[in-house]
Amino acid sequence: MNDQPLDNLDGDRDHATAGSGHHGEDELRPPLPRTAGYAPLRSYAAIGDGRTVALIAEDGRVDWYPTPDLTSPPAFAAVLDEEDGGRLTLAPVDEFRMSRAYVVGTNVLVTTFVTATGTVRVTDSLNTGVAGRLPWSELGRRVEGVSGEVSMAWRVAPGTMFGERSPWVEHSPHGPVLRVGRVTVAVPTLGEMTTVVQEQDISGVFTTSPGSRHLVGVAATHDEPVHVPVPEDVDAGIDRTIGNWRVWSREFHYDGPWGKAVQRSALALKLLVQSATGSVAAAATTSLPESWAGGKNWDYRYSWHRDTAHTVDALFGFGLREETHAAISWTLRALRNPEMHVFYELDGGAPREPREVDLPGWRGIGPVVDGNPAARQLQLGVYGDVMGVVRTYVDHGHLLDAETARTLAALADEACDAWRRVDSGMWELPELRHYTTSKLGCWQALRCAVHLAEEGHLPADPERWTAEAERIRAWVEQECWSSELQAYVMYPGSTSLDTSILLHAHSGFDRTARMSTTIDALRRELGGGPHLYRYTGMREEEGAFVACGFWGVAALAQVGRTEEARQWMDELLESANDVGIWTEMIDPATGEFLGNLPQALSHLALIEAATALGPGLEGR
Repeated sequence: MNDQPLDNLDGDRDHATAGSGHHGEDELRPPLPRTAGYAPLRSYAAIGDGRTVALIAEDGRVDWYPTPDLTSPPAFAAVLDEEDGGRLTLAPVDEFRMSRAYVVGTNVLVTTFVTATGTVRVTDSLNTGVAGRLPWSELGRRVEGVSGEVSMAWRVAPGTMFGERSPWVEHSPHGPVLRVGRVTVAVPTLGEMTTVVQEQDISGVFTTSPGSRHLVGVAATHDEPVHVPVPEDVDAGIDRTIGNWRVWSREFHYDGPWGKAVQRSALALKLLVQSATGSVAAAATTSLPESWAGGKNWDYRYSWHRDTAHTVDALFGFGLREETHAAISWTLRALRNPEMHVFYELDGGAPREPREVDLPGWRGIGPVVDGNPAARQLQLGVYGDVMGVVRTYVDHGHLLDAETARTLAALADEACDAWRRVDSGMWELPELRHYTTSKLGCWQALRCAVHLAEEGHLPADPERWTAEAERIRAWVEQECWSSELQAYVMYPGSTSLDTSILLHAHSGFDRTARMSTTIDALRRELGGGPHLYRYTGMREEEGAFVACGFWGVAALAQVGRTEEARQWMDELLESANDVGIWTEMIDPATGEFLGNLPQALSHLALIEAATALGPGLEGR
């Protein structure tokens, strides 16, 4: 990998680079239309500050912004409740066309609105401080007049926090503030404008002219004194935040094809890394449906061992150090809980009990849930996720502390027995079976443990681990291979296929002709355009899973079919939205996004696919 920084690779305001997977910012168009007030999920761009994430639709409306933390009851959640969820609006009064792009090397968004009378530019930033994240949450929305005159309208209207709180305006000595539950929101503004204060919201109008500058800010605190920022400080904070992102971006190095898409995915992933703990949120939202029929609505504001493992693997490859160490430390702290879970709260605690919330959901597709019921499932793949991430860390020249080494040795001993049990599998299924990739998760864990012991990092004789890993391999090769299908099946005796087997080209279990024909079988049975459904039967129940297609690309490269993999990669990238953000699933028939977003696993799989196809594959 070279030393060319991300902001140079991106190119100055060039968002139409070949292979980028997203469109140019000069492509003016009407915003994607809303349905019953709900924007298409494809419409959203994401900004963040290492603590929370805001989603901004093409029409300039912020429909999701939990504050101060990603897991806080959201004061702004119109994406799940159009009527009472809460929103931040900022857009021209008259009909407009728009284009947008992230500022190069950052997660700061610039949207250009063009009306019949003029052009205006809006810059949206969740501001960071001089020494990292701010102790409060600060959203800055800068408005610059470019040409002509444009009448603009804005509104800050908190919602009901999942239907449990009622917002109100309080007139303080420093002007009106909004309160909802235990959150207080100050609204600093800059520039000449008319402001209207009502019982539950604050709004205003103003007109831009060439060179004019306005700002609408939101500063939020929770159960603490209210910081009321000076508007000029919020405005300056946008520039500081751009600078902070670019400092981070200059540490990111990637030398390979699809540079723009890889860079944007790394930046999107960075939004989900919690700066205080090092945990990686699976996504920034809850309850966005995986199926048009509803019922598959989950809360992804947790940290999965699986996602952390993929994150560390990807970020090490880009030369990033701080995030990888923090993620490893978070993983190992979480392991010291009395009971090992599939995922944890972002602070490392055991997951809270899930509950359904009485809200309509996006486009009326429910249910809306706060919490995730899969927390206490047995998923044997966790063994491989944990041991794999530790191996990556150690192989990059780092050391384990004595307590961690003992814990991991005990975990490997546990995997020697656990692989014989039925579990819920990677897909968190209610049917307990001997899933093929669950066994391979234990195989991966034991092979990693053997490697760590042989390198002197684990205090154990790896003889049993070696023997048990070979038993797992023999069992999978005998029980889980179908000569008729020429593919690994989902579980013994089944004719069902499962795309999670693709991960075990990367793990090193199989890069032979068997994996090659398995890829072909998966594409025949589970393919939807360039995308793949998760496993047999899902075509009728949900969208295609974005990560699975990219796993297929990586596996195809790893079995030596590089040119086919490159073509597949190009096809997949055409499905990104205009700013390179990916959700969990896509409806192949319409191209509509489904599921929570931004989705860590989707962006991670893209990075892994590009890395598998790029320079240095032979050494991986």
